[in-house]
Amino acid sequence: MEFIDLKKQYGRIKPRIQQRINAVLDHGKFIMGPEVAELEKQLALFVGSKHCVSCANGTDALLLSLLAHEVGPGDAVFTTPFTFIATAEVICLLGATPVFVDVDSDTYNIDPTKLEEAIVDARKGMVRGATVAKPLNPRGIIPVDLFGLPADYDRINGIAKQHGLFVLEDAAQSLGGSYKGKRVGNLADITATSFFPAKPLGGYGDGGAVFTNNDVMADRLRSLREHGKGSHKYDNVRIGINGRLDTLQAAILLPKLEVFESEIKARQDVAERYSSAFKALMLMKVPHVPDGLLSAWAQYSLVVEKRDRYLSKLKELGIPTAVYYPRPLHLQTAFAHLGYQAGDCPIAEHLSDRIFSLPMHPYLEIEDQDRIIEAVRKAHGEATAE
Repeated sequence: MEFIDLKKQYGRIKPRIQQRINAVLDHGKFIMGPEVAELEKQLALFVGSKHCVSCANGTDALLLSLLAHEVGPGDAVFTTPFTFIATAEVICLLGATPVFVDVDSDTYNIDPTKLEEAIVDARKGMVRGATVAKPLNPRGIIPVDLFGLPADYDRINGIAKQHGLFVLEDAAQSLGGSYKGKRVGNLADITATSFFPAKPLGGYGDGGAVFTNNDVMADRLRSLREHGKGSHKYDNVRIGINGRLDTLQAAILLPKLEVFESEIKARQDVAERYSSAFKALMLMKVPHVPDGLLSAWAQYSLVVEKRDRYLSKLKELGIPTAVYYPRPLHLQTAFAHLGYQAGDCPIAEHLSDRIFSLPMHPYLEIEDQDRIIEAVRKAHGEATAE
């Protein structure tokens, strides 16, 4: 059994992918070919955003977004510690300071109440009780739509407006989800997503995109992804990066986008079957999706005690699992210079010790779902009997 089965998806759309790849091989425009602009147009229509600027990967999507906002030394950018390193890594690369804010115990996304407290503290030069060299300049917020579930954007956008901050939605896992009738990609000032193969909309290599409704920001992003290009390639008006999306990846993503709606629906069906089976099990927490929100279900994750017992039993029964994330960012070596200690983000730390994910993809057959459900029940029975 595959944790994420990309081969089944390929079998469904193989002729269209081959046709698209062959077209690129025939016209030979491997850098910024016509498929790139076509994909950007289709993605913008899909999410309801005015602009889509594609790029080389999800990390570049975040980096470009911060570069476009001219984030730099002395600035504070608030984000969650319960995510992949890329979210905070790009803040440090620009010399700014990531300020980690603990997550909500139900959604595992950044907690808006704690976020507002952290903004006030940062202006005083306080970060979780540790005094920094001088007061930080709060500039932006990067909520992460963890496992595909949008963060609480009504509250986050309200806090940002009150404090004069921008909001960068990290939608690496959530493209295809929605928040109170609005699709991911159109929920914040700017949105970054990833087309890594395992994402809900994934290519056959790296890729990413940035969405915005701001014309000036869109022009700046297009310049930044091509070395700060101005009117032509040898007229550079700012310092940028080489962050373009390959034409071949755009060609692959176009037919994948055609079936994306049906795949999101299939993910909902799998998640509903899982939750229906697991919600009655004592001492096991199933994912919570607030009313009005739709998760893209990049992952389906359970929170349990004695996680190692579950993982061992599921492996014995042939069920693949993964742990996202076993160590929160504020406790990782790369961020040790920030001075965080165990206990500073207790909910994120609690989750890191207990969470694990089950196979989740649109092509998970009913028989395999039943096998996974039964295996989890067996593992649960053994873990809770001890």
